[in-house]
Amino acid sequence: MIMKKKKKNINLGLLIRVIFFFLLPLNVSAETVEKKYASFKLLNKTTNKVFAKDILVNSKIQWETLIIEVLYCGSTPPSEIPEDYALIDVYDTINNENTNIYRGWMISSSPDVTSLENPIYDLWLVDCSNDKIS
Repeated sequence: MIMKKKKKNINLGLLIRVIFFFLLPLNVSAETVEKKYASFKLLNKTTNKVFAKDILVNSKIQWETLIIEVLYCGSTPPSEIPEDYALIDVYDTINNENTNIYRGWMISSSPDVTSLENPIYDLWLVDCSNDKIS
């Protein structure tokens, strides 16, 4: 009698694991939608001015003393909670040196966590789009 109970518990546990294995990926398998432009805001702390700029993916721009290269920009599908992701490289050319000051992902919903912060500039991702806004 005890063996039958253990066998039932093992089978039930196995069934639950199989169900989670097949159903869990359905909820998190949404792919990002690639976009053409990444929209950023830049705060110059010395002048206390905020600038906005759209940067084409796979291109570099000079913005004040920064060189910003956008490698990827994507958004979640319309059926998901809105989220934008950008993979960027940022170089500072102050004192005629190209110093890498940021390399990584920026997430639009977390500007306080994924922004670039240095003594002169703050840079953060606003969103990704297929149309140039500014």
